[in-house]
Amino acid sequence: MTTGPGRDACRTSGRADAERRLEPAPGGGVRVSMTSIASEKSHLLVASGIIALLGAAALLIGVVVGSIFVPDHDWVAETISDLGAGPLEIIVDIALYGYAAGLISLSIGAAHAHLGDRWWSVGIFSLAIIAALVVMVGARNEYGDSDRDGIVIHIYLVYLLGVLFALAPLSMAKGAGSVHLGYRRIFRLCGVAWAVAAPVFFFVPTSVDGVYERLLGMIALIWTCSLAWLILQRGRDAAVRGV
Repeated sequence: MTTGPGRDACRTSGRADAERRLEPAPGGGVRVSMTSIASEKSHLLVASGIIALLGAAALLIGVVVGSIFVPDHDWVAETISDLGAGPLEIIVDIALYGYAAGLISLSIGAAHAHLGDRWWSVGIFSLAIIAALVVMVGARNEYGDSDRDGIVIHIYLVYLLGVLFALAPLSMAKGAGSVHLGYRRIFRLCGVAWAVAAPVFFFVPTSVDGVYERLLGMIALIWTCSLAWLILQRGRDAAVRGV
């Protein structure tokens, strides 16, 4: 009978083996996913997921509150950029900073629970860059007020956000699908929907571009909240296993 450290090592190895998942292999059959939850820290994943969800809530609440308190704001015809200009711009700024904090938290959690190959890594870096771009959008205060003083970079930040919000979910879809196929479908749907709908924004009549932009925002929030929930649930699973 094995006792002592040797038995503990066997238990750890057996637990890790039990936590490997069977995945479809090219050409039929199955393959074993070597991604193991046994080496992940539950508190880090849970905190990452919660902070990310709070960041998404901050953005949603900030936009709603701003739309209510900013005088004469028309949420159908006026964009969030318009909402962020003027004396109450602090409302949108705080919402953007909160969302950026959530994105940074997502990148940390996704890096810790690395669920894929190089494409998952592309998604991680995309998240971090998106967070930096969101902070720059809020800090530069160039949106919605026709600012022409100095170098205006807002439109270039928007272009980069447009590319990365499509790239990130698509690059992480395969890895997320190793947890549940539902995540893969959501990630791909959000990535494709964003890639198709985002360029159309520049051709939408100004009478409705506000509501169109908010619909784009909902696509981004659905994806980021789905990733946050995946990471949170993975953390809870790790906690059950005593990690």
